[in-house]
Order: sequence, then C-alpha cells, then structure tokens
Amino acid sequence: MSSNLPAFKELISQAKHSAIHLEMRDMYTPQGAVFVDWLDGKPIEYDRHLDWVELVQETVARGVDWRRLRIVSEPVTDFIQYEWETTTIVNVPAGEQVRWLPRRQASDLLLPGNDFWVFDGKLVRFTHFAGDGSWGPHELTDNADVASMCTEAFHAAWERGIDHADYTPARTATENG
Repeated sequence: MSSNLPAFKELISQAKHSAIHLEMRDMYTPQGAVFVDWLDGKPIEYDRHLDWVELVQETVARGVDWRRLRIVSEPVTDFIQYEWETTTIVNVPAGEQVRWLPRRQASDLLLPGNDFWVFDGKLVRFTHFAGDGSWGPHELTDNADVASMCTEAFHAAWERGIDHADYTPARTATENG
C-alpha cells in the first residue's frame, strides 16, 4: 500500500455526509487470518472486528451515510460466503447499509475498473488488488469528474442491489435461479 496517502481511518474521519464503497471482486485477502480461520470451520467472532465496529458506529453517529455494495458472481465463492456471514454478524449491526448485486444483473452498467470509496461525493480512494486478491496500492483523487463518475456508477448499481436482509448467496448453479 502507498505510504504517502492518508490512512482510511483519517479519510473516514473527515467525511461529513457520505461514505460509499463499491466492491467488485470475488476474492480478497486470501491469506487473511479471519478468513483462513473461517475456512477451518471457526465461527466469525464479533470481538475480532471491534475496531471496525467502533469506527462505523462513530461515523454513522456523526450523521454520515455509510453504504457498501458488493457485485458478486453466482454461485458465490467461499470468500463471498464468508463476507456475507461477516456482514450479518459485523457490518450491518455496526451501522453499515449493505446491498448485494449479482454480477449478471450489472452487465449493462458502466463501472470503474477498480473497487473504490467515495467520501462526500468529492474524494475517491481506489483500491488496487493483485490477481489473487492480495492488497495492492491505493490511489486517491479529488478529480471532480472521477468522483462524479464513481458516485453515479455506485448509485446505479445500488438501485439494483438487494438489501443484505433479503439476499441469500447462491452456493450452487441451481440456487437462487
């Protein structure tokens, strides 16, 4: 990760109105400790995520609209199943609004090539990943055209997204249609 960019915590602490996040990969951080533990059959523990929970709660309490949308292939990967379970236990109870959009329903949307956060519709933080899902560098821009494009793409996908409470990840090709 780039060391010359502000840390995520600093960026989110400066948000006044909104923080939107679009995720479009089917695998992230394949060697992450919590994911590896989950693969080994250990349950997801709320307490292992307390720093994140506190950050979300503090941000939402300040009036920031925190939204996350995940575009996923179906049937879902093990990692997406893990993320869905984590979202149920951690993200939503912390105060995030989360929606899921099956990739086949996003074919006619124009989407940026990388996952991103947009803070207050003005500042974009792109996250680059290696092909295996491991972390790459971040990129930060306040280019108004880029921020507008990312915000519009997010909102178009958000409108089609399925609220977390209503989404069940398809684990086989015959599930969820």
